[in-house]
Amino acid sequence: MMKWIIQLCIGVSFIHAVHCAPGSGTGGTKPSYSRSLETSLRNELFTLGSYSELQRPQERMSVKVSLTVLTVNDLDIKNQVMSVSGYLSLSWFDERLSWDNTSATTQDYTNIRFLFSTETYVWRPAIIIENSVQDISVISDKNIPMRIMSNGYITWNPAGIYLVACSCDITYYPLDEQTCTIKVSTWGYTSNEISLEFDIPAVDMSFYSENGEWLLTDAAGEKSREMSRGGQTFSSLTFSVTLKRRPMFHALNTMVPVALMAFLIPMVFKLPVDSGEKIGYSLTVLLAYAVYLTLISDNIPSTSVSVCYLTVYLVIVLALGVLSVVFVILVIATRHKGDENVSACLARIGRFMAMVSCAGSCCKKGNSDSVTAIGEPNKLPPKIGKSVVGFEDDDKELQTSMTHEDFSKILDRFLFVSYILTVILTTVIFAVMIFSNQ
Repeated sequence: MMKWIIQLCIGVSFIHAVHCAPGSGTGGTKPSYSRSLETSLRNELFTLGSYSELQRPQERMSVKVSLTVLTVNDLDIKNQVMSVSGYLSLSWFDERLSWDNTSATTQDYTNIRFLFSTETYVWRPAIIIENSVQDISVISDKNIPMRIMSNGYITWNPAGIYLVACSCDITYYPLDEQTCTIKVSTWGYTSNEISLEFDIPAVDMSFYSENGEWLLTDAAGEKSREMSRGGQTFSSLTFSVTLKRRPMFHALNTMVPVALMAFLIPMVFKLPVDSGEKIGYSLTVLLAYAVYLTLISDNIPSTSVSVCYLTVYLVIVLALGVLSVVFVILVIATRHKGDENVSACLARIGRFMAMVSCAGSCCKKGNSDSVTAIGEPNKLPPKIGKSVVGFEDDDKELQTSMTHEDFSKILDRFLFVSYILTVILTTVIFAVMIFSNQ
């Protein structure tokens, strides 16, 4: 009898355990995922629960923001506009859309891991790109789905092409480095209602594609000072993108041609006056530089905040070209006075220029080039030649011996040496200054 009673108790206990196990009876059933189950969940969350997409989930919402940069389309230095393709990643909690707590729902929905919806049915933070130059409107896209997790965590990734204002520093153009920003700010909601925070990472470069003209050297995010409008403060974040221009194209197409053209200006003083090509040559070089200056100015913004070293260099060389035309006219005018003797003052100036030009070209006393530069020896008496070549202080003999033809030759050589040294010095200084930024 006792044995039968023990077996009966064991059987009753087994049956009770089977019926009370989760999922084994009607009360503990955990439905598997199905479309009808998801439809039931959507109906319970958005309809039966009186969900409103215009009402924020909490009094103060914390929204995490990150930027994924896909590519830098262009940085227009002239108009100071940067174009970037990418998308913002926004995430926040909305406890009204959570179903992980089975006691708060009519049935167990935990086998549904997430739902998808759009901004038409779900509350979203109103965010704008503050420094946009295309349009300033709330970021919106009804076609981009929002992912809703079972705990009410929502992620949204609105994509777009952002055209933003970028204040460019043109000092080192065309070897410049620019830092542009994308400012994200709340609209309508004050900082007491929505607080923007950086997600990790703040800027994602995993899907970035290189730009042919600009090299992206750095991208970061920083908390902006809260903006004030109408006595209210609004939360704001700033994403900064640092771009460095790739130098090869501009070095070969801008800097090298400009430097080479600069060395053409002194060559006008090597042309003989009798050739008749001095004026034509100097004007051709001057016009070529003027055209090049116009082409480069089209790519440089019209700003006085910073001065472009390349523009300063071009203006200096252009001034040298203008002065060369004036000096060529003086040389030709002097040359055509022929064998007339110059005044004592001009003779003294000629002697000084001959000394400087010889020092600049490292010529020696008695060198044939030096003599030729001052005048032909067979046209000067021995004593006069010595006076001019040796730079003896004899104004009377200089006045009676140096002709305008001799003076024009001295002037030509002096201007050639002066110009070539000026161009070399200016070019070296320009190169040092512009490459100091690299």
